[in-house]
Amino acid sequence: MASASISSPRDTARRARLVLWILLAVLVAVGTAWYFALTPAKPSQAPAVAGAEQLVRTESHRLTSPAVEKAQLVQFLDFECEACRSIHPFVEELKQEFGDRITFVTRYFPLSSHPNSGQAALAVEAAARPGRFEAMSARMFETQEQWHGKAESQAPLFRTFAGELGLDLAAFDAAVADGNTKERIRADITDGTALGVTGTPTFFLNGEKLTLSTKQDFRQKLLDGVK
Repeated sequence: MASASISSPRDTARRARLVLWILLAVLVAVGTAWYFALTPAKPSQAPAVAGAEQLVRTESHRLTSPAVEKAQLVQFLDFECEACRSIHPFVEELKQEFGDRITFVTRYFPLSSHPNSGQAALAVEAAARPGRFEAMSARMFETQEQWHGKAESQAPLFRTFAGELGLDLAAFDAAVADGNTKERIRADITDGTALGVTGTPTFFLNGEKLTLSTKQDFRQKLLDGVK
């Protein structure tokens, strides 16, 4: 019968050190993996002019179609935003004044602080399918004081707006429930976030994010943009 070997104290210590080094190596590797998984990459320096592919998509709502486009004005808005409602009539004025030279584009950016902004965007996008985007948008701003800030869902009210506009309610309900409608709005939010949009309304003229102070300043920027 073979006799069992007995390790010396020196061999035992050597094996213990080896096991310790292996454990340390594993911990370092795992820790590094967690670090790179959880630490966001440092953002590159934002360009002065936003990327055209994020500003306007093929499916984006173009409210004017000038024969010769001299500029492009993109607005990210929230239908529950009081500032958006306040500036809406002036944007309509600008659209009438510059619509033959500037393409006006509207994109969704419902803010999480507004409980019904997402549902409002869904209702507007559902109304857009049969070509009533502008009519439903205007209705949202006209009635905003009725539903702004309410905790309960205002979807039933928005549905009545669709009925008042003469929309087929069965088709409207199907569009609101359609995952593609929701994805359409999420895509606008994703693009807006990538472009640095943090609040509404936010405007981009020819890819440049505007800082506005007065209505006259806004109009002058458009005048400069079409020169």
